[in-house]
Amino acid sequence: MEIVYASLKRRQPGPTAAEVNEAAEAVDALWAHAEPGDGLQHASALPASDRIDLLLYLLTRDAPGQPDAVSRAHHLICRSHRTSPLLRRCYLPPEPPESPDHVVG
Repeated sequence: MEIVYASLKRRQPGPTAAEVNEAAEAVDALWAHAEPGDGLQHASALPASDRIDLLLYLLTRDAPGQPDAVSRAHHLICRSHRTSPLLRRCYLPPEPPESPDHVVG
């Protein structure tokens, strides 16, 4: 299993209303848009005043040619952001991963 940490930046930083519901809705959006190839096993979210932090637990894919965990997480978050009214309304689109050697460990 691999764990990927990602954040989405808020469109309007400031205090969050109903943070618990926002976290649950963000996780629900991830599950609603997960595909079998993503390997999503568990997800959690923690809203902050300027972002929402996401932890995605993904199955390890050892087959050659398979996207790494960071790429799979990024594609899942992008799909979720495009189709979730909450994520589109509250957060900026996800930024691409910084570099190909982004996995630690």
